[in-house]
Amino acid sequence: MPTIKAGTPAPAFTLTDTEGKSYSLSDALKNGPVLAAFFKISCPVCQFTFPFLQRIYDAYGNSPISIWGISQDNPADTRRFLNEFGVQFPALIDAQGYKVSNQYGLTNVPSIFLIEPGGKIRTASIGFTKRDLESIASEIAQASGKAAQPLFRPGEKVPDHRPG
Repeated sequence: MPTIKAGTPAPAFTLTDTEGKSYSLSDALKNGPVLAAFFKISCPVCQFTFPFLQRIYDAYGNSPISIWGISQDNPADTRRFLNEFGVQFPALIDAQGYKVSNQYGLTNVPSIFLIEPGGKIRTASIGFTKRDLESIASEIAQASGKAAQPLFRPGEKVPDHRPG
């Protein structure tokens, strides 16, 4: 489990995306919750998980919710990952020394945190957990004011869990 657990304050951070644009957690939280998904491009579980995160973004990204990938790789490699897996939400770079990853106590990726507007961690999840992603999608739907959309498609074979 990550050092940062649900119910504890999320460490503040500012990172840049693959194009150099700056993103601040404290600024984003003024608008609504933030979903921060830490990953490495070489991680097979990240590769499996991120298309499902994209579905959440497709359903609720045009709302006060911020959905960010936080890459532990360089911008060029991260851009290739985003293109390969169809990810359209911002990916922030935490490659040099993993400062933010270390603040969040990461031991594995993907590590996904849903951060409430008040700055507390609402959900902390490691690896791929179907139930956690469904719960996160439901909470984001509620925060967005939009009707909840099913995250997994009928007939789609999705495991309950894949360790990170």
